Amino acid sequence: MEIDEGEIGDTPLIRLEGVGEPEGANIYAKVEWFNLHSTPYGGGSVKSRPALYMIDAAEESGELTPDKTVIEPTSGNTGSEVAKIARNRGYDVTIVMPDNAGKGKIETVRETGATVEFVDAMEGYDAVIERADEIVGSDPDAYYKPDQYSNPANPRSHEETTAPEIREQAPKVTDFVAGVGTGGTITGVGRALGDEARITAVEPDSAMHAIDGLKFMREGDHIVPDIYDSSVLDDKLYISTDDAYDNARLLKDRYEDEDPEVVDAGQHDAETLRDVMRVNDDFLVGTSSGSNLEAAIRIAEGYDDPTEAHVVTMFCDRGDKYTNNLWRDYFE
Repeated sequence: MEIDEGEIGDTPLIRLEGVGEPEGANIYAKVEWFNLHSTPYGGGSVKSRPALYMIDAAEESGELTPDKTVIEPTSGNTGSEVAKIARNRGYDVTIVMPDNAGKGKIETVRETGATVEFVDAMEGYDAVIERADEIVGSDPDAYYKPDQYSNPANPRSHEETTAPEIREQAPKVTDFVAGVGTGGTITGVGRALGDEARITAVEPDSAMHAIDGLKFMREGDHIVPDIYDSSVLDDKLYISTDDAYDNARLLKDRYEDEDPEVVDAGQHDAETLRDVMRVNDDFLVGTSSGSNLEAAIRIAEGYDDPTEAHVVTMFCDRGDKYTNNLWRDYFE
């Protein structure tokens, strides 16, 4: 699979209306599947940004050399993006993921030529991280693990690219809200925009959730990513799987007959916007996008005057990565 790394960043910003928000509220979303949009299975995702930064940093530091295999634990998106970039640069790659990961994410990794190792999803996501560490421990000199959970290049990618784009594209930003998986997005954007906007993190409301990419950390003995800097936060919201799925489906119905308003096209021309925004003429987003929309609506509802709310969130990936769960019925 050949990729164009120039397709990473400068993604479009859209404004959402008629999706359950209070009248007059302004809700915007960065459409992140435009990263590496020419690659199969829904293009790239929000994780294209940290994947590029982590591989670049490892090469510059000398940690990643041609004789090493790149290995990464992932729920899917970081793994597929690391695989695309690393394989395109000539490295062997092993991706460890839960066996319930989105089919499109799995097929993307396989299409790059990377090796996929599955972990039983019923063991919990921490088991995926632990399995990757076991593999590295078996021969430490043979592997390089970007480690999205502790690599400072992850939040730095969002501090240096995502946040400035939001600042430039949105007419005004009162709030930024995003889901927490590694914590990279919310930490990086929060560091850059925290003095200008309220920063709210989204987490699943249950350990047994099905919101791909998000990590349950509310209670119990769970691995908390080293890069997750909760000091940038003003608030947290806990979203159910049902609400995440319902909002993703609401978006499909809402934009059945019209496109979302494009506030800023980023680096993309009208033809690319038209070709990449939709799947089979439908506006399909992934599970975390649905949870982010739910959280954005709740934030807007907290304003006495909803017209003062200018809430920016992330639409992390496109729906055709979810043919075996969220959009299973759609693709059958």
